[in-house]
Amino acid sequence: MDLHAKYPAISDLKARAKARIPHFVWEYLDSATGSESVTARNRAAFDRVLFRPAALRGEIKPELATEFLGRAYPVPFGISPLGMSGLIWPEAETLLARHAAKAGIPYGLSTVATRTPEDLKGVQGDQGWFQMYPPRDPGIRDDMLARARGAGFHTLVLTVDVPAASRRERQTRGGLVQPPRLTPRLALQVARCPAWALGIQATGMPRMRLMDSYADQEKLGRLPSTAHVGYLLRAAPDWDYVRALREAWDGPFILKGVLEADVAARAEAEGVDAVWVSNHAGRQFDGAPAALDVLPEIRAATALPLILDSGIEGGLDILRALATGADFVMMGRAWHYALGALGREGPAHLHDMLEKDMASNMAQIGAARLGDLQGRLMPGT
Repeated sequence: MDLHAKYPAISDLKARAKARIPHFVWEYLDSATGSESVTARNRAAFDRVLFRPAALRGEIKPELATEFLGRAYPVPFGISPLGMSGLIWPEAETLLARHAAKAGIPYGLSTVATRTPEDLKGVQGDQGWFQMYPPRDPGIRDDMLARARGAGFHTLVLTVDVPAASRRERQTRGGLVQPPRLTPRLALQVARCPAWALGIQATGMPRMRLMDSYADQEKLGRLPSTAHVGYLLRAAPDWDYVRALREAWDGPFILKGVLEADVAARAEAEGVDAVWVSNHAGRQFDGAPAALDVLPEIRAATALPLILDSGIEGGLDILRALATGADFVMMGRAWHYALGALGREGPAHLHDMLEKDMASNMAQIGAARLGDLQGRLMPGT
């Protein structure tokens, strides 16, 4: 089957994934919080970034390779950490980590994934980033770091934009409970999705295995439906926490979830290696600005490398992010749409789709290298 003929865009993968994933899982993956107005702002921000089309430039063969945090990458994008990834598609963490290793791009494992760092030891190759929701207990924190390092994860990502559980009304209405279990209502949804059901039957109902290993199981039943075991353990980090992690971790260290220029500037002073500009794709706070809208201000405030996520829907959006100040782009939902749509074939197809889309659009605007993008922006962008 020619996958590009049938699924030429992320929107095609998204539509097929929605039909193959149980509704309560889909609502967990695809929802934001509140009225989900951030989703629209993210899209509008990308659409405002325009390039000058180029004529009479001859043949252009775009080069997509880049360097980030001292490493060479064939493309300027990677796979974001996503909580409960293995609920969205069976073995998602393993499948995505394996693709990252083969493709030579970063793979982020979430603290609240359904696989532990040890489960992926070697699977991610030399591409592992470990994302941390900050444990309150220093002993747990240090043990997590040791486990991640021992499993071959070389870059630490501290998420700083989740001080409390968000509401996520769509997710609540969808019926997902924590820890996940099948109620009669959810079982009916599962019965309509045989590929997902067979995969979960083989792997078992997903759980946050890393966090479960530290949790007081007796307290889990008192959590709200949009919270999970991680909320029993984690703190809302401050600069003291950042300094403690910087001292404890001897590899690259990234702050994720920054929308303020002064935070980015201070991160540089505190020895952080990169800043990840993100509004959590609207999953935490419905009143946030589009991540892309604050990117230029943050770029002006720091010399640190910048990552951007939130709202990217294709290769052109990746180019827009790079042209307006990002050094690298990470994506989460799109990789899971690809898994939901195509299973094991999904990640490679999405990757190829993004490369082709980037190359086509770079040729249209006369950009042979990623460094040419900013010069092709329309005046006023």
